[in-house]
Amino acid sequence: MATYKKRGYKPKTKKEKEEVVEENSTTAEVFNTLDEGASKTEEWVVKNQKYIIGFIGAVALVVLCYLGYNKFVAEPQEKDAMNEMYTAKKYFDDAVSGVSSDSLYNMALNGGEGKYGMLDIINEYGGTPAANLASYYAGMSYLNLKDYQNAVTYLGDFSSDDKMLGPISKGGIGDAFVQLDQKEEALEYYEKAFKASVNEFTTPLYLMKAARVANGLGQNDKALGYLKRIKSEFSTSTEATQADVLIGKVEASL
Repeated sequence: MATYKKRGYKPKTKKEKEEVVEENSTTAEVFNTLDEGASKTEEWVVKNQKYIIGFIGAVALVVLCYLGYNKFVAEPQEKDAMNEMYTAKKYFDDAVSGVSSDSLYNMALNGGEGKYGMLDIINEYGGTPAANLASYYAGMSYLNLKDYQNAVTYLGDFSSDDKMLGPISKGGIGDAFVQLDQKEEALEYYEKAFKASVNEFTTPLYLMKAARVANGLGQNDKALGYLKRIKSEFSTSTEATQADVLIGKVEASL
């Protein structure tokens, strides 16, 4: 058992002298082991320095290439893509306003006046944030043109954490599945839509759509839960004014 000894303490008995010798011997062994380990490490470094330098150089090259790509390729490409999208976005916005909607949605998709449409941007600038956003506009254009398969495809390619665009894109897929008479898939995407972001606009909207589809599928407990959530959490929403009638209808089905 180890005991505390004051500094300057001198062993008196034979046993104590043997303990001191043993401790010194153990300490020496530890330092010898450390020296041997350091020597072996140094030998390994010297022997493999060519490979080590090569590895470090390769990592540095990858980092420089990445930074260079972002600075001289990705950033200019993204700027070009957003500039190209300006006209297509204007067509889309005018279509939403209800002015010659079908023709404008087609122009938003395919371009006009010598300018790119959303499909051109997706093809020419794939992998950029602009191409991702173009997938949203393309999907919503197809949804309004009643091309539901393409709406599902392009909205499915879009991803965003935006509290409005994220839910609306998933809700758009739900709307397309309703029109394709794929009610279970529609319910799945309406649920994804109201879970994607909690806000006063999209959450009650997609809770209501989910409740209607769930009721149509005979999932009345789920429908009732969604309707009651609208009443309790979004009492000032448009959907809340419709919820009472639907709650009565669903409860009658239970």
